[in-house]
Amino acid sequence: MGNKWYQLTETHKLDSPALLVYPDRVKKNIAMALAMVDYDADRLQPHVKTCKSAEAIGLMLQAGIYKFKAATIAEAELLANCGAKEVLLAYQAIGPKLERLLQLAALYPGSAFSFLTDNLHSASQQAGNCAAHNIKGQVYIDLNVGMNRTGIAPGEDAVALYRYCHENIHLNIQGLHLYDGHIRNPDFDQKKQLVDAAFAPVQAMVDTLAAAKLPAPQLICGGSPSFSVHAQRPDVVCSPGTFIYWDHGYANICPEQNFLPAIVIFARVISKPAAGIITADAGHKAMASENDLARRIHFLNASHLTPINQSEEHLVLKQEDETVYTVGDELYGLPYHVCPTVNLYERLQVVENGEVTGYWKTVARDRYLQF
Repeated sequence: MGNKWYQLTETHKLDSPALLVYPDRVKKNIAMALAMVDYDADRLQPHVKTCKSAEAIGLMLQAGIYKFKAATIAEAELLANCGAKEVLLAYQAIGPKLERLLQLAALYPGSAFSFLTDNLHSASQQAGNCAAHNIKGQVYIDLNVGMNRTGIAPGEDAVALYRYCHENIHLNIQGLHLYDGHIRNPDFDQKKQLVDAAFAPVQAMVDTLAAAKLPAPQLICGGSPSFSVHAQRPDVVCSPGTFIYWDHGYANICPEQNFLPAIVIFARVISKPAAGIITADAGHKAMASENDLARRIHFLNASHLTPINQSEEHLVLKQEDETVYTVGDELYGLPYHVCPTVNLYERLQVVENGEVTGYWKTVARDRYLQF
């Protein structure tokens, strides 16, 4: 029997824990995302908070994707360095953060930068910053469609904010942005119902804007969980992020999306402290640990291990079978939440044909690059 897709043929030089990336799978995921929007790159604006690397961004650019979302100034700068044509900072940039973005825009005139706003006070401040730089800020209204994390509810106040941004000489209103990450129903029909219900007030607002003869907004909608729903709307731009690497958490709640896991945590057994218990070098520093202990890592080659404790460097596991483990045995696991897991690693080990052939630096895990 041949090796599994994730398995390395040679590991004696690879320290653990390590994060492995499989470029062939990354390319397939990019192709699948494009297929979901009928190969229309205008309808896809991936979020790079997941990958944070020039190599992954380069693969998307090679596939024809030219516009992206970023969560930090460092991610936005990395995108500009890579040659992205459009970069939306999916954040209400105010104060020093907006100043950094405006400096970035001046340095990279080949990339069109935009940002979010969700209230008149912030929009007024943003207009003031843009005036000081003698530029017209490209802005999207961030809508709250039920997640209650950021944004303004679609409706009368949001229309007033849209009008203000349209009429302000230092701002250029681009459209509406919404993230419905609170909708995570694994049943697609039920999820679609909820996503459509959350989107209905947005469509009503679009109609109100048209009746008021305000510019038609571009709509940037959703993330990975709702991608399969919004992809069916021909007039919206979809902005998934996790799709590029995928993870075990989204595989469970998005069974209708056939993306491939392209990131694997590589760890080793480092101790056998008691009967039926082994310890791996896969602590908090090796994976995202905000979920319950049972939902942090899914082992691919050791399905009968149950996490019972985790600390910074160690993951203590209870054996549920008779497998005899030896110190040094290798474990391969899928993270439940890949985005913050990637952020823990300075580099990803590139795996091709079962061999480590190089690495991708997680450049934008830094908060500052040049700015």
